[in-house]
Amino acid sequence: MAMTAWIGDLFRSDVGWNHLETLVDVPNRMAGTAGEREGAARTRGALDEFARDARLDEFAIQGWERGSTTIETPAGTADGIALPRSPADDVTGRFVDLGHGLPEDFEQTDVEDAIVMVSSDVPDWYDRFVHRKEKYYYAVRDGAAGFVFANHYEGCLPPTGSVGNADDPIGEIPAVGVSKEVGARLRRRFEGQMIHVAVEADVSDATSQNVHAELGPDTDEELLVTSHVDAHDIAEGAMDNGAGTAMVVEIARVLAEREDELDTRVHFVTYGAEEVGLVGSSHDAATRDRETVRAIVNIDGIVQARTLSVHTHGFDALGDAVTDLAEDFGHPVHTTPRQSTHSDHWPYVQWGVPGYHVTSETGDEGRGWGHTYGDTFDKLERRTFREQAVLLVELVRRLADDGFDVAHVSPDVIAAALEAEDEAEGLKVIGNWPY
Repeated sequence: MAMTAWIGDLFRSDVGWNHLETLVDVPNRMAGTAGEREGAARTRGALDEFARDARLDEFAIQGWERGSTTIETPAGTADGIALPRSPADDVTGRFVDLGHGLPEDFEQTDVEDAIVMVSSDVPDWYDRFVHRKEKYYYAVRDGAAGFVFANHYEGCLPPTGSVGNADDPIGEIPAVGVSKEVGARLRRRFEGQMIHVAVEADVSDATSQNVHAELGPDTDEELLVTSHVDAHDIAEGAMDNGAGTAMVVEIARVLAEREDELDTRVHFVTYGAEEVGLVGSSHDAATRDRETVRAIVNIDGIVQARTLSVHTHGFDALGDAVTDLAEDFGHPVHTTPRQSTHSDHWPYVQWGVPGYHVTSETGDEGRGWGHTYGDTFDKLERRTFREQAVLLVELVRRLADDGFDVAHVSPDVIAAALEAEDEAEGLKVIGNWPY
């Protein structure tokens, strides 16, 4: 194919975009459900059109399916939804609003036997993001009876997002999400008063699956290009992460036409069960010789804004590759050298494998429509998908070239970076510190 003909071809292609539409039309791609299995099967079928050895790898997970959620206040009920992997339980306690739920907020407040509410954001002046699970496990550690997670975006949208960890996949105290508006009403009216939270959920054994396919020469070393196919049950999962999986399919389609340009095997993986604790990628990383992985390009959260954003985890060669790409195409890409621990690259990067977390630069702190009822197909643009596909196809091709070199680092280097960036405390309290 001529030097730039593939770009014109890509801008006329609907393959990836149509796969995105296919995924969002699958009802409920929650980990372990029939919908997730259908999404994986359809993705395997899509990759089989362009890549070799398209296959499914099944593995066991802790299943969790949503039942009813009740929040009772002295003035009646309030709307909310259970956070995935919340235990089925009902508790009563005094209501304590901890604002942003920063570590120091918990240190300064007695929350024993309380039902604690925290916001989904952190203040502008704080030097790092504090993840939902970190806030949850501070509440667990300090003896809270229940956990309420309030969205910081307007629109009457309660947020979802899992609790639990690898050792104990079901959380210890019931956890619910409420909208910004419900959170404001709870804060204004019921601080210090007794409220009741009840969660019903079906907890059972289940299975999930990763989808694999390959292109390029059969080299010992390989480049992983990844996404996750599962989504939360309350929405279509268009941004998180149907678009990422659709992009993997589009990259495979374009590179199949340029396969003779690949010097290194490109291994496409779309993981299952990401939303409940990176289970699929952890399974894959544990069963793979990580020394054979040149790098991982993990795509999670693209298309929701026009400019790509990548975390490079301190790997200078990865940062340079993105900078060169942006300059060559005259198209901005936002880069962050810090660690990013909450997507499917992390089970590899934590052990020193070079990796990208590719998402979108939204200009906002937090997930926006993600993890809410609002994560729907209509909010994404085909133009943005195609523009980002051009950049990602070329990035993958360059990383697969013999002229590209990036070295693995010792896990001690990653651990030190987490300590320096003040991320270690959160991973430790969650129970995800691997060192």
